[in-house]
Amino acid sequence: MILLSVDYGDVRTGIAVCDKQEMLASPVTVIQETWQPKLAAKIAELAEAHNAERIVVGQPRNMDGSYGPRAEKCAELAALLQHEYGLDTVLYDERLTTVEAHYALNLTNTRGSKRKAVVDAVSAVIILEDYMKHKHNQGETDNV
Repeated sequence: MILLSVDYGDVRTGIAVCDKQEMLASPVTVIQETWQPKLAAKIAELAEAHNAERIVVGQPRNMDGSYGPRAEKCAELAALLQHEYGLDTVLYDERLTTVEAHYALNLTNTRGSKRKAVVDAVSAVIILEDYMKHKHNQGETDNV
C-alpha cells in the first residue's frame, strides 16, 4: 500500500511517501502554507500524484499521552482530508519526531536555511517509518 505521511506545522508541512511494499520512506516536499483548506488541497494533489492509498497524519501528543491544541489541529486536518477529498486518513503519534529529525540532520552536518527547509520532510519520513513498523508489528498485511 502506498502511504503518504504529513508532518503538519504552523508554517511548513513536511510530506513523505513510501513504496507499494512499504519498505522505503522518502521525503517528497515541504509545503509552505498556513491556511488549512489550501494546505489540504495541496496534500490531496500530492496524494493523487503519488497514488497514495492512505494518509498518515502525525499527531503530537504530550509526553503524558494527552492531546493538546496542536494535536487537535492535526485531527482537524485529517478530518478535512477525509471528508472533503475522500482520502483514507489515520492519525499517528509523532512524539519526538522533530527531535529525531534534528539529530539526523546533526549527523549529516546540515545547518542554517538548508536545515530549516528539510527538517519537516525528514520528520515526515520518521513518522512514516514508525507507522510502517507499527503496522507490520500489528500483523497488518494490506501492503500487497
